[in-house]
Amino acid sequence: MEIHEYFTYWDWLTVAGYLALTTWVGHKMKGQQASIRDFFLGGRSLPWQAVSGSIIATEISGVTFIGVPGMVFAATGNFTYLQWALGSIIARFLVGMFFVRYFYEREIYSPYDFMENRIGSGVKRLATIIFSIGSILGQSVRVLVAALALRVVTNFGTEYDFAICIVIIGLFAIGWTLMGGMRTVIWTDVMQFILFVFGGSVALIWIISSLDGGWSDYVTIATEAGREAGAGAQGKFTLLDLTTDPAAGFTLWVAILAAPFLNLSAFGVDQLNAQRMFCCRNEADAKKAIIWSSIGQFITMLMLMVGAGLFVYYIQNPPSEAEAALFHEDHDLVFPTWITTTLPVGLRGLILAGVFAAAISSLDSILAALSQTTLSLFHKTGEEESEEQHQKLLRASRILVVVWGVLLTMFAIFLDRMRGDINVVNLAFGMVSYTAGPLLGMFLAAIVPWRHASLRGLTLGFILSFITVLYFRADLYTVMINFDMITPEWAASLHGVILNSKGEIEPWLNHAWLWPLTTMITLGCGLIFGSAKRVSD
Repeated sequence: MEIHEYFTYWDWLTVAGYLALTTWVGHKMKGQQASIRDFFLGGRSLPWQAVSGSIIATEISGVTFIGVPGMVFAATGNFTYLQWALGSIIARFLVGMFFVRYFYEREIYSPYDFMENRIGSGVKRLATIIFSIGSILGQSVRVLVAALALRVVTNFGTEYDFAICIVIIGLFAIGWTLMGGMRTVIWTDVMQFILFVFGGSVALIWIISSLDGGWSDYVTIATEAGREAGAGAQGKFTLLDLTTDPAAGFTLWVAILAAPFLNLSAFGVDQLNAQRMFCCRNEADAKKAIIWSSIGQFITMLMLMVGAGLFVYYIQNPPSEAEAALFHEDHDLVFPTWITTTLPVGLRGLILAGVFAAAISSLDSILAALSQTTLSLFHKTGEEESEEQHQKLLRASRILVVVWGVLLTMFAIFLDRMRGDINVVNLAFGMVSYTAGPLLGMFLAAIVPWRHASLRGLTLGFILSFITVLYFRADLYTVMINFDMITPEWAASLHGVILNSKGEIEPWLNHAWLWPLTTMITLGCGLIFGSAKRVSD
């Protein structure tokens, strides 16, 4: 049988039913939509537990649910990715203890409003532009993940067909966002969080119970076979990597020295997550929401274990010719394929529905954030408006949702065609390298007590940071090579990338080190070109 033939009408009915249920819940929980405060902040009345669950669901999304098992399934894949949880947890505590208090100083809608209050409106415009660029680059990957799962269960094999999968997800995301703003976003996120835990747990239990020797085989084969394949001393369960190779990504040094910079930016400055904290009732609730979201690392651990389980499962149960062809093409297809061909009717539909809904939910989150930040360029936060003005702003917000939805969908199609065989987890982290550091640098410049940062300096810092990332990452070179504009050898002569044994280009400096580097470049330029603060300031 072809893979898509396993996915029956009953499974499609389950998918449709779950999406309908999620849509209904989002509609029922949307509350009053009388102003942009209701649309973008949920009236600042949402319980912190729901906000925390929403942060976890957005962070995990389909990228972790699909990409992490595929990453571990690969021959040299292991658990070293979990080291990054250290940097993630450190950053959440710092955001909760220090960043959040700035968000509740006065009525603001985003960290960029805070930057405007401290430095000026020009900085807010710059931050909004940087955030928009980062959103297009990073969030498009989430759309790809669900489209990959949709591709497995359909007969969509060509690039044109795959583009249809992406468009379907984009249309759903636009619809959900238009329906109820941040209230709908957060409550539908909570549903995805619950389904992620359920789906990952069911998958792990099912895999282990189907092995000849159960848990014993799971541990033994994942350790021994993984070690032979090059996954490390403990095979698939290798957790610590103390290498000092600058090209290595999932190392302990990256986890404690570089990853905190990414996560400070992601949770404290990036509007995608920060907007959720603005929906809490007060500062104390916002602190609890971000700090307690650290428990989401247990889901990451769960999906790592699923990846190791899939490795063992397919050793004992060799994949069919059709499955092997998919795995060879893209390891990210392994888990969706296993779900489709192994789980019973209905259950596989439910779990894959969760993947689709998670991608849609992640996309509607970013659409709400992009709509708010774009609107804020033309509308001063906190101004008093008449009811008629409120309605005009709501209409403008919804138009912006549609515009950004179309742009993100189009870029996701382009990104799929240029990514090659790069794992989606690495792709997602690589894409945010362009903007995470500059945004954090600008926020830190706004809270420095002894010096006024300069817009000119921050702009220069962002430009230098962007050029630095372009130099050290292979994205631009890959596009140029694909269009026969340059050769791999010419790209390698620039020293930003090197040629591997297959004659392919790859960076010699891992993108994780670009997070602290670009943060310091942006902050340094902003302060150097700034001026000393007076005592009265």
